Amino acid sequence: MRIDVLTVMPGVLECFLRWGVVGRAVERGTVQVNIINLRDFGIGRHKVVDDAPYGGGPGMVLKPEPIVTAYQHIAGGGKPFVILTEPGGEPFTQETAVELSGKKWLVIICGRYGGVDERVKSIVDMEISIGDYVLSGGELPAVVVMDAVIRLLPGVLGNKESLTADSFTDRGLLSYPVYTRPREFMGMKVPDVLLSGNHREIERWRKLQALKRTLEKKPKTIERLRAKGMLSQEELELLEEIKRQAGTPPLSDGSAKGGA
Repeated sequence: MRIDVLTVMPGVLECFLRWGVVGRAVERGTVQVNIINLRDFGIGRHKVVDDAPYGGGPGMVLKPEPIVTAYQHIAGGGKPFVILTEPGGEPFTQETAVELSGKKWLVIICGRYGGVDERVKSIVDMEISIGDYVLSGGELPAVVVMDAVIRLLPGVLGNKESLTADSFTDRGLLSYPVYTRPREFMGMKVPDVLLSGNHREIERWRKLQALKRTLEKKPKTIERLRAKGMLSQEELELLEEIKRQAGTPPLSDGSAKGGA
């Protein structure tokens, strides 16, 4: 995969590419990441990249010419998939990361200041937001997108099972709790089932805990999966068990109809 990032703050991104699984992927050539400084394509002697908004208002707006010129320079005659980090973009999810990991060439435009000139969006394929809050610019969202996408590329993670155990990978369910040595810490013990060696019981416990955690923190995910018939018979029975343990009424339809 190739990723080109257009930014006015290249230093924010450069350190990210030197560490962890992403750094190793870059070093091995699994992914090529190019950081393009928009100021290199700025206008005039002072390499201007922003200007005051028409109609007045606070902040400065990134000008269209440096962005489009930079894009044309790197794209040549090709057609990369272009992303704009934008507060009004669609929420970034694991499903989006999986979709983007199938692309061969991404260009990420980092928003900044008071926004990006609307005409830039004529070259954009997807606008992405990482949450409903305000950041100083799109560099950190670009890092989030790259990290989530690059770790999905073949060979980036040493253990393929790490991907399947991730939160949200399994239909949006959160992951189960994990433990390591020591067996007891500050009076808190590792659950006995994880020490039992009974792999069937361990798997059942993990499913139950993942459902319980998702039900507590993201109940709408459970509702969506039930409505779409995406919960197995075992999972429906585990949800009933969770309800009983919590002392709450059983599921509203009173049944455990099987799903996929």
